[in-house]
Amino acid sequence: MAHLRKGNRDLIKEINRNLALNLIKSRGPISRTEIARLSGLSPATVSGITAEFIASGLVHEMAEGESTGGRRPVLLRLNHRAGFVVGIKLMEQAVISALTDLDAQVLHHRITPLTTVHSAGQPVNPEAILPVMIQAIEQTIAESQVERRRLLGIGVGLAGLVDGEAGICRYSPFFGWRDVPIAEPIAAHFGLPVYLENDVNTLTIAEQWFGYGHGVDHFVVVTVGRGVGAGIVANGQFYRGTLGGAGEVGHITLQQGGPLCDCGKRGCLEALASDPAIVREARAAIGRGEPTALAQVEPLTLEAVLAAAEAGDGLAQRLLADAGRWLGIGIAALVNILNPELIIVGGEGVCAGEWRFGPMREAVRAYAFNSLADRLKIVVEPSGDETWARGAACVVLGELFKPPVQRESLKVPA
Repeated sequence: MAHLRKGNRDLIKEINRNLALNLIKSRGPISRTEIARLSGLSPATVSGITAEFIASGLVHEMAEGESTGGRRPVLLRLNHRAGFVVGIKLMEQAVISALTDLDAQVLHHRITPLTTVHSAGQPVNPEAILPVMIQAIEQTIAESQVERRRLLGIGVGLAGLVDGEAGICRYSPFFGWRDVPIAEPIAAHFGLPVYLENDVNTLTIAEQWFGYGHGVDHFVVVTVGRGVGAGIVANGQFYRGTLGGAGEVGHITLQQGGPLCDCGKRGCLEALASDPAIVREARAAIGRGEPTALAQVEPLTLEAVLAAAEAGDGLAQRLLADAGRWLGIGIAALVNILNPELIIVGGEGVCAGEWRFGPMREAVRAYAFNSLADRLKIVVEPSGDETWARGAACVVLGELFKPPVQRESLKVPA
């Protein structure tokens, strides 16, 4: 019983610490008095907690605030350089890595090419990939010149079905992996906690903690590029699903008997709206002899299609618009199911701009049920490779700011 009482006291203390820390993070610079008012904690409790934060270097005292009749209060803010995290995004051709501070600001990032050659549908030996990931992290740390003891953890994002709790990639469509442990080998090498997550989910966590989704209870992040995916926040909680597969919107069947998808099925949203889908349709049109400047372009890429569209090429404009409409139909299905207040669209395919996203918005309005799209806000957010790695880093930062009953132990180094 005594152990239980002590455990309860320790948990309550951790909850109070977390409450104060999140107020400093979200409202800072903030006074101790304001923390006590907003949290409901006693001034003595707040003073004790913030003294610990200051002693550990997690929080700084800064300039005095405005007086409300007594002494001017000393304001507190988070020390964003109290610790650092590394995030990596595993892609088909490269490992993108970034080191960030506690405010998710990227201090250093790099691209490490993957020289492993593999054919579509053929599995890749993880032992050929994991050493490259570890070396990319090592080089990122070394090049950033951050002391290793200041590192809090490592986040890893990749496409596919990911079991974050077990640190296992259950299925990777790009590498042909099934049930491959990713987190444990990296954690064993660095002696740090490693958090594995689906790549779209990493961006969603980043948006929830630091981006457009901060403070929004119902929103969805949709990414378009090599594939199409979604990350979901409902009632203020990030939603993974039973197997970590929530948000695989790219594999909703929209066209029975349609084009073949990488997943092996036909007519998936991804096979109709992704970047490779646009390039595939461009090649097919060229093969049919349709007039287009793209017939003279090699290699044929999304960037080439976009350039042709901007130069007035009718086929290129139609292909981008068709892909945008399919994407809008898929997003409308999400709106009808989840009724979010915000949709954030990101990924490499955002570079296609209004040629793609004008038709997407029109399709969302046309196919969303009744008035569900009337108050829906859609944000198209440009994002590059660095953004994906930053998202993976935010998975670690999210653990730092989570309530203690929801997270693993994560300590800021002294």
